[in-house]
Amino acid sequence: MDPIDKLIQHFRESIVLTDHDVHCISECFHVVTLKKKEVLLYTGEVSLHMRFIVEGALRSYYMDEEAREHIIQFGIEGWWVNDLYSYLTRTPAKQFIQALEHSVVLQIHRDGLNQLYDQVPAIERFFRLKFEKAYVALQDRTLNTLSKTAEERYFEFRSKYRDIEQRVPQYMIASYLGMTPEFLSTLRKKTTL
Repeated sequence: MDPIDKLIQHFRESIVLTDHDVHCISECFHVVTLKKKEVLLYTGEVSLHMRFIVEGALRSYYMDEEAREHIIQFGIEGWWVNDLYSYLTRTPAKQFIQALEHSVVLQIHRDGLNQLYDQVPAIERFFRLKFEKAYVALQDRTLNTLSKTAEERYFEFRSKYRDIEQRVPQYMIASYLGMTPEFLSTLRKKTTL
């Protein structure tokens, strides 16, 4: 399936689009192909695009003062990935976005998206709903980190994101969950006994 067709199908899960709307959308999004480990956004750059994952898997992460990676988000086909804070505030990104495998991304520049809001009002509604969901997910993740044990966080991750667990190295999952790879390995062994 063509990348734009996948994006249109994704939009149509939430909003109604006319043929004219589809044409406008097709003109605004551009394909970016990434090799495994290729970086799409570097820390310090301003994130100027919204990005839809057509194929592959990506991660967003930041590096602390001791050069340790902290994974903020994984993304797979049908997901959006971005340093949303940088995008919304037009400030330098604090996160890297990197492909974990060969990936195809459709992206739209923020100026193009603002024009698209005027041309296709349903798109503005779509992104409002996406931003609401992103905020809820962030708050849920924050509260889970503060209130749940590492074991509870791992089991919740497994139940919600089984397909990601199969595609992402264990040390990255450990980083996302805020634990050491060794502790995650112990938890995984418990579940297979």
